[in-house]
Amino acid sequence: MTTATLPPGATARPRNRYLAGLSTWRGLVGLALVGLPALAGLLAPLLTDADPDAQGPLALAGPGTGHPLGTDDLGRDLFSRVLHGITADLGIVLLAVPAGALLGCAFALLAATSRWADLAVQRAFDLLLSFPGLILGLAVTAVLGPGRWPVVVIIAIAEIPYFGRQLRSGILVQREREYAVAARVGGATRRRVLLRHVVPNAVDPLIVQTAVALSVGVFIEGALSFLGLGVRPPEATLGSILSQSVAYLATHPAFAAGPLAATTALVLGFTLIAEALNRGIRR
Repeated sequence: MTTATLPPGATARPRNRYLAGLSTWRGLVGLALVGLPALAGLLAPLLTDADPDAQGPLALAGPGTGHPLGTDDLGRDLFSRVLHGITADLGIVLLAVPAGALLGCAFALLAATSRWADLAVQRAFDLLLSFPGLILGLAVTAVLGPGRWPVVVIIAIAEIPYFGRQLRSGILVQREREYAVAARVGGATRRRVLLRHVVPNAVDPLIVQTAVALSVGVFIEGALSFLGLGVRPPEATLGSILSQSVAYLATHPAFAAGPLAATTALVLGFTLIAEALNRGIRR
């Protein structure tokens, strides 16, 4: 039986480093904060038979039998709307973040091909980073209008420079390591060294960045919908429900309790997962 050898300068990493991070209290709490709302959203048809868009005669009713979280200003069941809002939010970020990650990584690989490509890509990243997420949202919705797909585009564009710079930094570090130099000396092409040796050793920060991006994506979607620039009513999202509840905070605070709790759980959960993964890969 032969033992696989590592290239010179490469270090062995435990395959379970991600699991090691997620098994800490931060990882477990983060998984619970994300997993429980996500599961509730997926099981919404089983947990409630109320139509999230159906208006009823009991407007602004408090939590009670038949309406666990009460009703909104149009008599719609808040429990059903929050569950469907969770599903809508997660659907948006789980589509937008991978799209932003793929584009950012593609630009980082392009930057690694030449000095001029690197300069052009870095200036493009600087341009994107000069716009805060909400300002970028205003610019995109001014062109595309509000809706689900513009929100996906906004989150994806906002995440491109973060993923791109994470991968670029990893490539700059890894391609100067001894194993990469040895591969080049051994006759491997620059492309093969990049894709076969350098990139696989530079992906760890991208895993952490994905969790961070999911947290930011939930926040951006909520903020845009809260301002009326995201998904429009009657479709339920956590941000749009919070926006509707503002006028009734003093008289009916329960209106905002459900979407606020769900948004907080998702943002905090993804943040804790990111921190747990970061600690795991640094061990």
